[in-house]
Amino acid sequence: MADHPVFDDPAKDAAAPKGEAPTHPPVFPFTDSPLCQKNDATRLSALEERVKQKMQDADGYGFSQEEQRLLSIFFDLAQEFDTRRDLMTLCVLLPHIFFGQEIRVYLRTTPGAWKLTRCLSLPQETPTTEPPPWSTSRGESFFSPIKGRKDTGELLGFPLEHGVIGWIEVVGGAAFPSSRQLFYEIYAGRIGHQIHNRLARAKNREHLTFIQNLVADIGHNVIVPNMTFKLFFNRLRGSLALLQRLVLEAPNDTPPQFLDQLEALQARMGAQYDEINRHYEQTSLFLETLLRRRHFEEGRYVLEKRLVNLRQQVVDPQVERFRPRLHDRGISIDLSMGGIPDSTVMLMADLGLIAQVYANLFSNAVKYTRAVDAAQGQKVKFMAYGWDILPDAFGPGRTGVKLNVFTTGPVIPEAERHQLFQPGFRASTTDKEHGTGQGLAFVRQVVALHGGRAGYETAPLGNNFFIVLPLWQGENTTR
Repeated sequence: MADHPVFDDPAKDAAAPKGEAPTHPPVFPFTDSPLCQKNDATRLSALEERVKQKMQDADGYGFSQEEQRLLSIFFDLAQEFDTRRDLMTLCVLLPHIFFGQEIRVYLRTTPGAWKLTRCLSLPQETPTTEPPPWSTSRGESFFSPIKGRKDTGELLGFPLEHGVIGWIEVVGGAAFPSSRQLFYEIYAGRIGHQIHNRLARAKNREHLTFIQNLVADIGHNVIVPNMTFKLFFNRLRGSLALLQRLVLEAPNDTPPQFLDQLEALQARMGAQYDEINRHYEQTSLFLETLLRRRHFEEGRYVLEKRLVNLRQQVVDPQVERFRPRLHDRGISIDLSMGGIPDSTVMLMADLGLIAQVYANLFSNAVKYTRAVDAAQGQKVKFMAYGWDILPDAFGPGRTGVKLNVFTTGPVIPEAERHQLFQPGFRASTTDKEHGTGQGLAFVRQVVALHGGRAGYETAPLGNNFFIVLPLWQGENTTR
């Protein structure tokens, strides 16, 4: 029989390649959990009860000191020797060292097949039928199932009946007292947990390798070809310039009606070119930013900061990008909300990611802006944007800028507001608009990476989503 289980680690258990050293701490998904566990009394109580239950179970086992030592050493060495070969060897070696006991480990290879995976010496024969999914004696041997977790079958790629990965066979164990058989049942359970952990790590390495290959393919088949469109746009712009010159240099006897049609055509094509080129530039920016190779290598968004003019490089391009969609939905743009949109605000930021933050906020404005009754009784339907300088927003002498995107419509219920920036959450006021609930979660994550914060507040006539970012501390920050 082959001497390897079905969960062989790829590349001979080699460690997965590592990316560059992080330039800042990652943002963990559980940062919103209560810092003091007394603020999460329900979960704290549940965990305390589980700990007490495990303590009672351990006391009830009545294991000898040597049995307890074996389980402790198995756990320690299973962390130290992390290859599947060493784990399987430990499984059979420790009982032999402690008790002179021979055991054998069998693991499933498919739903209906299994094989001997590790033993100290090959037996003259192996079981011809699989043991039941509970501990039992067969002949002189004692068998105990090795069980995984609920998702172990997903990691293996096939269902596990009763969650059984395999079995251990304790040679001569049929004659053991129930206390020693119980010990081997627990030992089989510990083996199952370690197998699951290795399966998960192997699967993670497979996913990482796939993602790295996918990113390389994206760079080769998407990013690079996309750059060639710039050449096409330059040629088209040259053709439009030629058309304009031909119109200007048309012979004197050219019919005026024909010239008017050419001028109208040239103006229409120029406007269409400008709109398409804007979309191309923004799409290229987002593609190159969101599909940045380092994101995938490090498993997080990696910032590439530079000095950014907020209005010229971020807000104005996004306003123009979304203006037709806002117009189609009857949404006007109001610049009287606050701050001075024409002022210069400089940020040290990742241009592509901050632009995507605004794109997400403006996209939400398109979908969720609703008409409301103004003070004079007329209906209004608009979005607004602006910013305010906040002295000492990040501590003494550390100025911030609050960036607002306001929309008219029903306010979000108070009970839902704390979930707005959670992945997958959608408020009850979305009116069945299409969405995934990921946009605001992305906003919060990117803003946090920039050392800022994102938030929501009600305002007269509707809702205001805002972000607060550190203002660049150089000269002429605003003017």
